[in-house]
Amino acid sequence: MIMRYLLDTHVILWVAEKSPLIPGDIYRILRDDESPKFVSIASAWEIAIKLRKGSLKLDGGINAFFEIIDYNGFFELPIRRDYLSKVTNLPLHHKDPFDRILIATALAENLTFITIDEDIRKYNIPNIW
Repeated sequence: MIMRYLLDTHVILWVAEKSPLIPGDIYRILRDDESPKFVSIASAWEIAIKLRKGSLKLDGGINAFFEIIDYNGFFELPIRRDYLSKVTNLPLHHKDPFDRILIATALAENLTFITIDEDIRKYNIPNIW
């Protein structure tokens, strides 16, 4: 069975850094060509804001973020209306607007969410890590 995954923003950055914080089983999933991995445009939006605020440094800026996505063969997802409908119905376990749209995206697209964020586990969505 082919699994489909949505990557949390930090996962994408850690992939670029080859971070030891990513467990081996997650790296195997990320390298599996049979299982599509998706990145929400909301993650790029979050990165752009953090770059502007100075709370994140990324050589090459937002373009480098898109290069990470392309280089690793991840697929970009837009923000759709039905995702926003799901956001309005989510419990308030997580107040971060970027995480909430990612949760709604995973729900709408039936994706397994790859994240280290423990608050995501409070939602009724498939997630790993």
